Amino acid sequence: MKFWKWSATFALAFTIAFFIIAAFVYEPSSFPLEQDNSPAVTEEVEEDQTSSNEPNSSDDENGGLGANEKEGSLSEGLREAFTAVIDSARDLFIKEDLKIVAIGDSLTQGVGDGTDNGGYVGILEENFNNNQRSGEIEIINYGKRGNRTDQLLQRMESEEIRTSLREADIILITIGANDVMKVVKSNFTSLKYSDFVSAQQGYQDRLNTIIEKMSGLNSEAPIYLIGLYNPFDHYFNNIPELGQIISDYNRISKEVIDRHDQVHFIPIKDLFKGSEDELLWEEDYFHPNENGYKQMAERVLNYIRNDIEQ
Repeated sequence: MKFWKWSATFALAFTIAFFIIAAFVYEPSSFPLEQDNSPAVTEEVEEDQTSSNEPNSSDDENGGLGANEKEGSLSEGLREAFTAVIDSARDLFIKEDLKIVAIGDSLTQGVGDGTDNGGYVGILEENFNNNQRSGEIEIINYGKRGNRTDQLLQRMESEEIRTSLREADIILITIGANDVMKVVKSNFTSLKYSDFVSAQQGYQDRLNTIIEKMSGLNSEAPIYLIGLYNPFDHYFNNIPELGQIISDYNRISKEVIDRHDQVHFIPIKDLFKGSEDELLWEEDYFHPNENGYKQMAERVLNYIRNDIEQ
């Protein structure tokens, strides 16, 4: 009897861990999360960006969709995602020569955005560019799929990123989700809540170092850390500990931020709770879709409004 109970417990733990990792595709090109810097990933992203900017001559020559028809083929949901954000910022008087630096993981890169416009960062940029009252605004996106806190620290040694951070008027960060997923991967066959607890101190120390380095490079620019939402509910809504893990990491992020005067926390967990089907990307139900990024953009805009208005 003990043998069968042990076997059943092991099988359940294995199944849960397998589906969490399989579903959470912050690094779909390679299973080990820490191998995000592989050339294959970079080449894939660059290829996607190149192809999205090049016209498809075969479509035009063979009576396929032209540019106007492609635009018209967007769903009403996509159009609403952008229109709503633009409407919410129509009355903004934005400062001249504003430079915003966004840095972090796939949420900054915009993975899951079906419009290929760069997620919440792209929506903000589109919003600002369509505002007739805006000055010259530059938004630089250093989002990289799969980034954890340790990898972001390594990337911050790049002179290009350091220079951008020095010159920024506002800094936006998304980070932490892949730190959570590293715990899942490292404890694949015996995942326990305590495994996440034991990893929290390291996450806290690395996040604090990230903020200190940014503040050291730029003591004037406000820094906004965007919190985590809980993508696990779609798959494991009967396991409350998974929701608690996200709450723990958000709490730790706030504790780090409270140590620094120029740093602010932007919560987004409430935006997605109960709206996963509408706001998460149907390919994995972990990344936001274009409507999810719209919600993020509106929340971010609400928080940074005082820093961008004249």
